[in-house]
Amino acid sequence: MKILIIEDNTQTTEVVKLAFKLGWPDVRLVEANSGEKGIEMVETAKPDAIILDIGLPDISGYEVLRQIRLFSELPVIMLTVRNEEGDIIKALSLGADDYLVKPFRQMELLARIKAISRRLHSPEIDLEFGCGPFHFGQSITKLYKDDMSIRLTNIERQILYHLMRANGRYVCNEMIAQKIWGENAYERIRVNIRHLREKIEDDPSNPRYLVNIPGKGYMFIYQDAPKISLSPSQDITP
Repeated sequence: MKILIIEDNTQTTEVVKLAFKLGWPDVRLVEANSGEKGIEMVETAKPDAIILDIGLPDISGYEVLRQIRLFSELPVIMLTVRNEEGDIIKALSLGADDYLVKPFRQMELLARIKAISRRLHSPEIDLEFGCGPFHFGQSITKLYKDDMSIRLTNIERQILYHLMRANGRYVCNEMIAQKIWGENAYERIRVNIRHLREKIEDDPSNPRYLVNIPGKGYMFIYQDAPKISLSPSQDITP
């Protein structure tokens, strides 16, 4: 596995290098100390995942993320000193897969990258699966609504897939979070649900398919579901 770190603070880069050396020595770490260089290296170095700082010397990490998402769905973990809710929401809204605040625990960083790697290489997601007008394409981030192609992020695809598998039964927030991030992450779920509604609903403010069960979780509903149930789905794996 090859990881690109876009970070201008050499001390942080050295800490990350040490973490990989001790905990995951097979990983190759490549570096960019500016946003523009990082965007270039996403294409030239062909990394498997990206660690991205927000406070870069030329352009912000948010702008780097925005530009990367124009051409790549590579997993991106934000690694930053900013821990305000608004910063986290903005990063997730732009397509970040995870968000870690400095100072960080080295083994936690590795664990999060490994979790992303397992998700990307997991055989459990059936790309041929469909429900009503929706079906997934051969790309893990491609969804079709009838004949219309919709591009999803990795996280959006996983959330929607698991909700579609439980068609007509709600999936609790804790189960969604554990399945995708391995921890409670309600705010991340909410942001991604909002983005999914903007992509698949005719009227995102009055959702037809992705329904919120207040205080519990979310439900995917298609009219051919055998019976809508307010009891939770106990298994969202295929």
